[in-house]
Amino acid sequence: MMRAVCWHGKGDVRVADVPEPAIVNERDAVIGVTSTSICGSDLHAYDGYAPTMRVGGVLGHEFMGEVVEIGPGVRGLEPGDRVVVPFDVACGRCFFCRRGLFSLCDDSNPASWIAGQTYGYSPGGRFGSPEALGGYAGGQAEYVRVPLADVDHVKVPEGLADDQVLFLSDAFPAGWQAAEQCGIRPGSVIAVWGCGAVGQFAIRSALLMGASRVIAIDRFGPRLAMAEAGGAETIDYTRTDVREALRDMTAGLGPDACIDAAGMEAHGLGLEYAYDRAKDAAGLETGRPTALREAIEACRKGGVVSVAGEYEGSVGTFPMGALWGKGLTLKAGPTHAQRYMRPLLERIEGGEIDPSFVVTHTLPLDDAPAAYEMFRDKTDACVKVVLKP
Repeated sequence: MMRAVCWHGKGDVRVADVPEPAIVNERDAVIGVTSTSICGSDLHAYDGYAPTMRVGGVLGHEFMGEVVEIGPGVRGLEPGDRVVVPFDVACGRCFFCRRGLFSLCDDSNPASWIAGQTYGYSPGGRFGSPEALGGYAGGQAEYVRVPLADVDHVKVPEGLADDQVLFLSDAFPAGWQAAEQCGIRPGSVIAVWGCGAVGQFAIRSALLMGASRVIAIDRFGPRLAMAEAGGAETIDYTRTDVREALRDMTAGLGPDACIDAAGMEAHGLGLEYAYDRAKDAAGLETGRPTALREAIEACRKGGVVSVAGEYEGSVGTFPMGALWGKGLTLKAGPTHAQRYMRPLLERIEGGEIDPSFVVTHTLPLDDAPAAYEMFRDKTDACVKVVLKP
């Protein structure tokens, strides 16, 4: 048996004894987890936005550790190797994987028919996921089974601490992809809604890609301070009208591209936000498109809106007229982590960025229930929690 963080319903996670994983298929590996973290996407399950989540399912999709066992079909891995595992499960061989669209893998979700009913076609499998995305046990545990392990890993060089490489699993590639989707050129001005971990990495990624300015929008002082430390200008939306401020800061044009790093549980102010909350509570839409709507309305004509934050189901207050009327390009989707892990690791090794800046709390695995509550409520200046099994 081993210790793991298990989902037991909305607002209810428990650390329990569960069976240790074993090799099931020839391309499997078993990893002994050394570090794992709580992601904003984990909060969607915690807050009741994952309708096919299985009671007792192990949570977590940002994790790393040491290989303890491999299946006979695994190449390029040996017991003792230190690895980071991407959040998305990909086969490396299907139509989508061959095109670098790893999170859309056609062969890694054994319950693809469920997600297909909602999306038309199913994305790939994910760790710590509801049944609709494969139901794979997650990495907030002492051990985890990694299917298709020959594709789904990056080896960690000696000399790098866990906190420097852990976020290659999701948050750093997510922020990088969000910035890449903006088509950044010299002189670009980028606005980022949401200064959690993905937003923080989007800020730094945009600047590494050559953006001249990044403007970050949030309401929590510690997150805004972290964004400023990363080179961003900031707007506290509880004190300033965001649309007016962005217009003033860009000589009336608006940002060249806007990144929604908040997703379906975004907060806001005013009647539109109250309307979103009411529809969400009544089950008439899935989540609150507060940040997405504001990003579309604030973006300059002919600009790009890049959606890194997760959405499920439908939202009923999507400003299609603004998107069409201003000729905007909308780019969205889960991160193709395997595409970015090795190039971003090289940037870490080269000293261009140290992702450990985002860690504000390191706690033992048994403290996960309190950590989830703290992370959701953003108390104690919490931005990112790392759990140690």
